[in-house]
Amino acid sequence: MPELIAPTAELYASWLAAREEWGPGTHQDGSGLRPADDVDAAAGFATWVDRLRRQGDESLPAEEGRVHATHWWIVEQDSYLGAISLRHRLNDFLLRAGGHIGYGVRPSARGRGVATWALGAVLPLAAARGLDRVLITCADGNAASARVIERHGGVLEDVRDTELGRTRRYWITLSDQPAASGPVR
Repeated sequence: MPELIAPTAELYASWLAAREEWGPGTHQDGSGLRPADDVDAAAGFATWVDRLRRQGDESLPAEEGRVHATHWWIVEQDSYLGAISLRHRLNDFLLRAGGHIGYGVRPSARGRGVATWALGAVLPLAAARGLDRVLITCADGNAASARVIERHGGVLEDVRDTELGRTRRYWITLSDQPAASGPVR
């Protein structure tokens, strides 16, 4: 069974294998990875992991143009399957295009319900943060992600052209959600 864990440098080899499936330089939704992050070296990877952990610490100021966010990795038996992040609030860009929650699953783990499970595990955590509803977006052509969101009660607000391309914008009311669906550590 998968679980959500805080990002850790201990999964460097597994994360690199997942990145190879995506292809180096490919954007990984929900990962918090930026083009300038040097993750090819273990030290750079550890620096990135540290930044991900600090982004959720509201005692620290958020980086300019960013909001606080909690990041989890989706793992199964110490194998990195993907990532999911919860942004604690929306700024203008996130309201237009990015949403509260982003997620991505490595290609070899797709089609097994991993994203559906991970989103189900994070929605109660969003409610625990005091959010009444969350915005989740996906590319208009990403039918699999749209199904994940809709399985959790996502209501399509609109489809619009954004900085990320043609984007589907869904809202999920958190009071409609069941309790957490699996281990989070």
